[in-house]
Amino acid sequence: MGRVTERRRVIRIRDGAVSTRPDTLVAEEPLEIRLNGKPLAITMRTPGDDFALAAGFLVSEGVLGRADELANIVYCAGATEDGSNTYNVVDVTLAPGVPVPDITLERNVYTTSSCGLCGKASLDAVRTTARWALADGLGDGADGGSPPVRIEPETLSVLPDRLRAAQRVFDRTGGLHAAGLFTPDGELLDLREDVGRHNAVDKLVGRALQQGLLPLSGSVLMVSGRASFELAQKAVMAGIPVLAAVSAPSSLAVDLAAETGLTLVGFLRGTSMNVYAGEQRLALRTAVGGT
Repeated sequence: MGRVTERRRVIRIRDGAVSTRPDTLVAEEPLEIRLNGKPLAITMRTPGDDFALAAGFLVSEGVLGRADELANIVYCAGATEDGSNTYNVVDVTLAPGVPVPDITLERNVYTTSSCGLCGKASLDAVRTTARWALADGLGDGADGGSPPVRIEPETLSVLPDRLRAAQRVFDRTGGLHAAGLFTPDGELLDLREDVGRHNAVDKLVGRALQQGLLPLSGSVLMVSGRASFELAQKAVMAGIPVLAAVSAPSSLAVDLAAETGLTLVGFLRGTSMNVYAGEQRLALRTAVGGT
């Protein structure tokens, strides 16, 4: 199986001095995801947590929502001409009775920001397939579900540093995105790293699905990069009420957050941040006004 990191020779130039040395790089390999034996998608990822990645991807596609809907995930032997296993192909088997989506070369995969769909079609796709209404999280929890999420801006401000401190592979490579699940009190629940920020989120969500923890209605998702439509969509599909990012959101991510009730925070750096939607979940001490 591919390793998380690999070594490569590099020429190093520092203040005019030239030397050669080995450098540690993050590994990147393709992963083909098959569903009930049929090819579904290919993503470039950092090897590791492949089963969780596949499961999380299917959550964001609206195929899975509960652990009992997943029968099995295996690596496909004989993925190459000589019959060897590359550990780069996984096959997901759904439990009996779970609907199998139409898998064709023309299928509309709305999980990528470059899918070619218009904004309205992308928003409609998420709204019609999401299993959990984030607005329900604004209640009092009296229905037996998770209590409403309320988070202090001061707590949000420490999440980037806590996320960074927990990144193990980034320290060796400097080339990985991270996604972390936190409690509203700032406790780190889980963290995954990957060359793709969307893969890191899928690994988190997939692990939660396998553990029977969906929806993640009492958690905060913190990502190390920008907040794209794709990441906002993955948060909504997993029932996560708060998404925070160290960089900017896209316009479509903000539209999706506003439509679904997602709390979306961008440019989270120190005590500074921008709240683009769902400000009702933040314990703001001053009135919000202006245009």
